[in-house]
Amino acid sequence: MPSGKDKSRSKRRVFVRTPAGKVKLHHVKRNDSKAQCAECGAVLLGVSHVRASRLKNIAKTKKRPSRPFGGNLCSICARKKIIERTRSQK
Repeated sequence: MPSGKDKSRSKRRVFVRTPAGKVKLHHVKRNDSKAQCAECGAVLLGVSHVRASRLKNIAKTKKRPSRPFGGNLCSICARKKIIERTRSQK
């Protein structure tokens, strides 16, 4: 019987064969999804791929790039957005 913390569907169920030949059910944390661009959906580069609980222990410079829209838009979409904003101000 799994303990209470393992009964949730947030844990992934993995069947593991033991050295004795028996098959046991292990409850494993799910993998985190990679950060995606808000515009095009591309995977963001330079953004650390960790759980939110571990993100607070990481230095700010390692969490996301320091450019405008860093951690939200990819570099291509950010460049387009900046050009669009400067053109609209003129």
